[in-house]
Amino acid sequence: MKYLVVGLGNIGSEYADTRHNIGFRVLDALAEASNASFTTVRYGALAEVRHKGRTLLLLKPSTYMNLSGKAVRYWLDAERIPRENLLVVSDDIALPFGTFRMRPQGSEGGHNGLKNITELLGGNNYARLRFGIGGDFARGHQVDYVLGRFSDEELAAMPERLKLFGDAILSFATLGTSRTMNLYNGK
Repeated sequence: MKYLVVGLGNIGSEYADTRHNIGFRVLDALAEASNASFTTVRYGALAEVRHKGRTLLLLKPSTYMNLSGKAVRYWLDAERIPRENLLVVSDDIALPFGTFRMRPQGSEGGHNGLKNITELLGGNNYARLRFGIGGDFARGHQVDYVLGRFSDEELAAMPERLKLFGDAILSFATLGTSRTMNLYNGK
């Protein structure tokens, strides 16, 4: 069984350590823990992780955040992966730092990457995993905040949070969305 796990982010060194790139960071940590490495492919970087008889294709789109749907649609079609085996990892300013929230489908919550995926897939019926980045910014400074760097305190907590998110992605592939939500949501 194949799964496509997409981490949202922007390519380029100027975005590498920003809050908006947490999707890339989650996949990097899972790939490293699984001794997998990313290779450059059409519309992104791809790593393959095998876990309990399942194959997880970890995709970091190179299309920039707001055009992520192009890469997602291409890889779902190219690998013949059903929509129920798609998981998209993104940042969420409405959740406190490090908060975990998985949903089987739902709104884009103002996230332009999710909006583009929904548009190009023709619906929002795909699982999403949100990593809370907090929302401690002055009115009108959302872009500066999401494209800013994590605090020292957040960076200190990052390894434990990344491991939790990686474990949850593996759970998604083996136990499904509902059971994973029951085990991890709110942690």
